[in-house]
Amino acid sequence: MLFVVPTPIGNLADLTLRAIETLQAADVIAAEDTRHSGMLLQHHGIHRPLVSFHEHNEAMRTAELLERLRQGASVALISDAGTPAISDPGARLVRACAEAGLEYTVLPGACAAITALVGSGLDASAFSFGGFLPVKSGQRANEIAAAVARDGTSIFYESPHRLLKSLEALAAAAPDRLVCVARELTKKFEEYRRGFPAELAAHYTAHPPKGEICLLVEGADSAARRAKVARREAEAN
Repeated sequence: MLFVVPTPIGNLADLTLRAIETLQAADVIAAEDTRHSGMLLQHHGIHRPLVSFHEHNEAMRTAELLERLRQGASVALISDAGTPAISDPGARLVRACAEAGLEYTVLPGACAAITALVGSGLDASAFSFGGFLPVKSGQRANEIAAAVARDGTSIFYESPHRLLKSLEALAAAAPDRLVCVARELTKKFEEYRRGFPAELAAHYTAHPPKGEICLLVEGADSAARRAKVARREAEAN
């Protein structure tokens, strides 16, 4: 049986009891980076065989793991951090199991996008996850324009080296839209910084960001409600 096992996004203690039990019992653990995951497993006293499973060998390794699953092996799939298949390898193997009629299950656990959404304070009743923003400026501008136009909070992963460009694009597209930069989640220097795009761009110009980053954009519906409340308060005063 295949077990999809989320791993911590920063704090090594964020590994569930069920995840530990599953990893301890697995015949093999398929890991995005065996050296990186080896440190996590060692921290929790887990000593099971590891095989690499990353974007460059996903097709070949999926075929190998399917064969092991057919023979009755217990396979645990993990990524470097968070839930496999969410901007990480894994979807191909799960799809292959489904198509082959092989048993699989997904353990709930850490996911940076969901953690950032809750911590942002933005509307969490409806949201869209866009993965990593495109590197090319034109494609990134299109993604940001779509985020500004849609209802519900939009969530993206972003590189610290490109964050300023994204904030500047947001400032041009929707200067009055609330955004949140969620950074270093669950780690010592965890940060949720909310504000308008130009404000955050000014902050991160003075304080260049480091680490893993989620960029969240207020939805059009929430922005409209917020503007309506602001107008009423202004009229009342």
